Formats: sequence, C-alpha cells, structure tokens
Amino acid sequence: MNVMQHTIESLHLENWIYSRQRRQSYRNSVKARKIDLLAPLRQWLDNIEVKNSVIAHRICKSIPSQCPFEREIKLFGRLVKIPPMCKLNPLYNEVVGLRFRAICYLADVCGEDVSLYC
Repeated sequence: MNVMQHTIESLHLENWIYSRQRRQSYRNSVKARKIDLLAPLRQWLDNIEVKNSVIAHRICKSIPSQCPFEREIKLFGRLVKIPPMCKLNPLYNEVVGLRFRAICYLADVCGEDVSLYC
C-alpha cells in the first residue's frame, strides 16, 4: 500500500466518523428539545399509592386485564384480526402499573384472593 492510498483511506474514514458524530449530536439535541406534555399526568399516575381496599377493588374492576379492543371478525368469509391498540395509548404503562399495584395491595396487605381480577 502506498502513502497516497493510505492517506485517502484514512481521510475517508475520519470524515465518515466525523459526519456520524455530527448526526448523533443533532439527534441528541432534537431529543433534548422534545417536550412531553403528558409528563405531569404520568407522574401523578405513578405516584398514586393504593392504601384502601375499596379503592383497590374499584381500580381492578375499572382497568381490564387484557386489551378490550383486540377482536377477530369475519369479513367477506375471511377471518380478520384487529390487533390490540392499548399500546397506542400514551399512558398505557402507567395505568397497567396502577392496576398491578392495586392487585398487589389486595393480595399482600389485605390477604384477599385476586384470581377474580386475573
């Protein structure tokens, strides 16, 4: 390998690395500017403590254990599956976490049978 070819290859590699770093720093700055409007609601849902069995029962009854939107329908003689859309809900993880905390409270603290809610 001659000096000229080595120089060209190393410069090309350095430019590629530099351009990759610039793109990465741009992506990080865009992510930093992104505003989460639902953050206060997410924090509020995460900070709810279940301390009452009546409230825990209401939470478990009102939040379903499986996505209610998942369906299989017959359309023109073919079976069409509608996928669960709960994951599209931006507060899905927080709501499921609240339901889980309510079930754990009923099972661990109150000593109740929670198989009804599973």
